[in-house]
Amino acid sequence: MTVASAVSVLLVATERNRWQRLSVLLLPPRKWAWNQRNMKYTTATGRNITKVLIANRGEIACRVMRTAKKMGVQTVAVYSDADRNSMHVNMADEAYPIGPAPSQQSYLSMEKIIQVAKISAAQAIHPGYGFLSENMEFAELCKQEGIIFIGPPSSAIRDMGIKSTSKALMAAAGVPVVEGYHGEDQSDSCLHQHAGRIGYPIMIKAVRGGGGKGMRIVRSEKEFQEQLESARREAKKAFNDEAMLIEKFVDTPRHVEVQVFGDHHGNAVYLFERDCSVQRRHQKIIEEAPAPGIKPEVRRKLGEAAVRAAKAVNYVGAGTVEFIMDSQHNFYFMEMNTRLQVEHPVTEMITGADLVEWQLRIAAGEKIPLSQEEIPLQGHAFEARIYAEDPNNNFMPGAGPLVHLSTPHADLSTRIETGVRQGDDVSIHYDPMIAKLVVWAADRQAALTKLRYSLHQFNIVGLHTNVDFLLRLCAHPAFATGDVHTDFIPQHREELLPSSSAVANELLCQAALGLILKEKAVTDAFTLQTRDLVSPFSFSSGRRLNFCYTRNLTLRDGKKNVAVAVTYNHDGSYNMQIEGETVHVSGALHNEGGCTYLSSSVNGVGKRAKLVVVGGTVHLFSPEGSVEVGVPAPKYLSAARAEGAQGGTVAPMTGTIEKVLVKAGDKVKAGDSLMVMIAMKMEHTIKAPRDGTIKKVFYMEGSQADRHSRLIEFEEEEGDKRESE
Repeated sequence: MTVASAVSVLLVATERNRWQRLSVLLLPPRKWAWNQRNMKYTTATGRNITKVLIANRGEIACRVMRTAKKMGVQTVAVYSDADRNSMHVNMADEAYPIGPAPSQQSYLSMEKIIQVAKISAAQAIHPGYGFLSENMEFAELCKQEGIIFIGPPSSAIRDMGIKSTSKALMAAAGVPVVEGYHGEDQSDSCLHQHAGRIGYPIMIKAVRGGGGKGMRIVRSEKEFQEQLESARREAKKAFNDEAMLIEKFVDTPRHVEVQVFGDHHGNAVYLFERDCSVQRRHQKIIEEAPAPGIKPEVRRKLGEAAVRAAKAVNYVGAGTVEFIMDSQHNFYFMEMNTRLQVEHPVTEMITGADLVEWQLRIAAGEKIPLSQEEIPLQGHAFEARIYAEDPNNNFMPGAGPLVHLSTPHADLSTRIETGVRQGDDVSIHYDPMIAKLVVWAADRQAALTKLRYSLHQFNIVGLHTNVDFLLRLCAHPAFATGDVHTDFIPQHREELLPSSSAVANELLCQAALGLILKEKAVTDAFTLQTRDLVSPFSFSSGRRLNFCYTRNLTLRDGKKNVAVAVTYNHDGSYNMQIEGETVHVSGALHNEGGCTYLSSSVNGVGKRAKLVVVGGTVHLFSPEGSVEVGVPAPKYLSAARAEGAQGGTVAPMTGTIEKVLVKAGDKVKAGDSLMVMIAMKMEHTIKAPRDGTIKKVFYMEGSQADRHSRLIEFEEEEGDKRESE
């Protein structure tokens, strides 16, 4: 790179610390001590790691930075246009722009990452997870450029990243594997034939990557072809490789994985196992360590099998060997993730190890800090992933602003791992995870109690989240006993996703009380400021001399309007009549830590809830969970919003139209596939809501559709015409 081009890249990054960035070229790197003991971690080439570039974003970038700063290592962030003002950019010592929001043009651009590493004089790159973390070509490119890749050698990524290769290696190393087809012939007919030979149900899986991408369960021959094509498209988008393997699907298995570490000196250890069985969309949602109900002998065999797997590919650094386990605790190798896992904090909680520090030490050429016998196993830990998604709409991921975000207090036994703050946006371009809540206690029951308590304090307004779903999950009797498996959510769907979501009258009255008290607080504040100018007769407190004033409120419970008649009593309390029931309420608002709380009495029973009023919605957060109560918009606004939503399909969220399967004039049946959208790194198939004829297709392949945009219009049927007349 020429000096002119290097300076040009630097001048683009004018948003933050301009002179600090320019000094990278003008001044030699600072000398930084790693920790209080002033130890040097030197690589085989004799270089010290004083600066690390984190080739990632969000929560994992912030996580790596915290440990690096603790060790005295400078940090370099990279960011796309969408992340210009993000938390990881603000945390870093230096930050550089790398392109537009789509990850293919920014976080997945190997050349841009390497360029920034050279300009910033970073000796090492930490890839986090996702993006380039399991990219063999990137690890090899780092090696060629003389940059330390904080991860395994490219050969290990290659061998374990291609599932067909890894299965053969594991079988040779004596690690149990599931029956399947992992061959090179990728023709439809070959894969179809092997699926029939293995016997349905089978699992179609992308040979590269993980995270549930490019993975489909096929329960019958009838659906094989459609699921194969869908898995290929998703794998191509995620990993740029559409090769598939076929495996026997083990019904109701457990997903148990083992954390392993290897070093450059041929050593390898395991740091016990995690249970990640409870999943949706083939992606983990809650994890725990150690796995419940696992006997010490099985735990030892799991760990030893994982170490054999790591040594079979000369593994270096942090890795996770994933197994499926049947009801008799027989386990079979599934895949190895050649990176740090999202759920690594639960392992840190039960072992006391900082796994990112271990990564940096080992990358610098040190031996593994502890021997197998020295690694402790203490207590129990849970991790709950807080996502922007709608559990009642098939966990559809979402995006939008975090209008209100408050979390539990972090301490030694409670960790909040996040890359966002109140006011930030959850972007449509990346994973919709908002945060990870990690708790530890002396035993599983105590840890589960702490998890439930902490989830109640995770309050978010601005978009749909899975917090209430996680609360129901943690309270389920089967989960409490550790009876978990990968079909847990479908099996207990009715309890976890109840169809009825009506708000109780007592809660509606609390919401009405909150609105009235908010209104009174605003009025009182205005009156206090203008007391010399305002007539005493302008007060709107509801107080009357000879009778009690009654006003009517209309609240919205879901799609239903609810009338509430509020009578103002002389003692400052209220009688609220709702659906023929009279409820006596009183209360007051007070502030704690910048949040508003409503303390109320409902028919003599004390209640306390956090109150957030945003736009036309009242949000109440209490130990029973959260509720949303709307204040209906005027009819003319409601009519405008509804216009055009009928007689066709709308986009469930903002995304890119990947494939259009119909055209004007086509006749379709209810449930037929119409379009395929890619959004939030997931593929979504748009289905026909009814039988009919396509009148118009509004989007072409490759175009982007906003949430609630009309995608396809149907011909108006005779019944529709009569109804409109």
